[in-house]
Amino acid sequence: QVQPVESGGGLAQAGGSLRLSCAASGDTICISAMGWYRQAPGKERELVATITSGGSTYCADSVKGRFTISRDNAKNTVSLQMNSLKPEDTAVYYCYSDCQSHALDAWGQGTLVTVSS
Repeated sequence: QVQPVESGGGLAQAGGSLRLSCAASGDTICISAMGWYRQAPGKERELVATITSGGSTYCADSVKGRFTISRDNAKNTVSLQMNSLKPEDTAVYYCYSDCQSHALDAWGQGTLVTVSS
């Protein structure tokens, strides 16, 4: 099993920045990709960004140009640099690890990001 743990959430003002980090432990050799999802109250969980072990990235249109995902394969960590934050970015952000064996896929507990206007 892989256990991702998020950190870095908190309060920011509109236009500010936060950096989220996710550290994966356990059977990390299985990981082929990691990513970030978010869920605002009353809304569906949505994909924010992903990065593969090879470095290929994807960002949702809502965050493209503002958020950057990166990884450190040696440390089994993935980060999300969030710039130009907007109140609509307020959500619980979840880290997800995608394993070659999907039985080992796992979600983090989530970290709350609150952006005030």
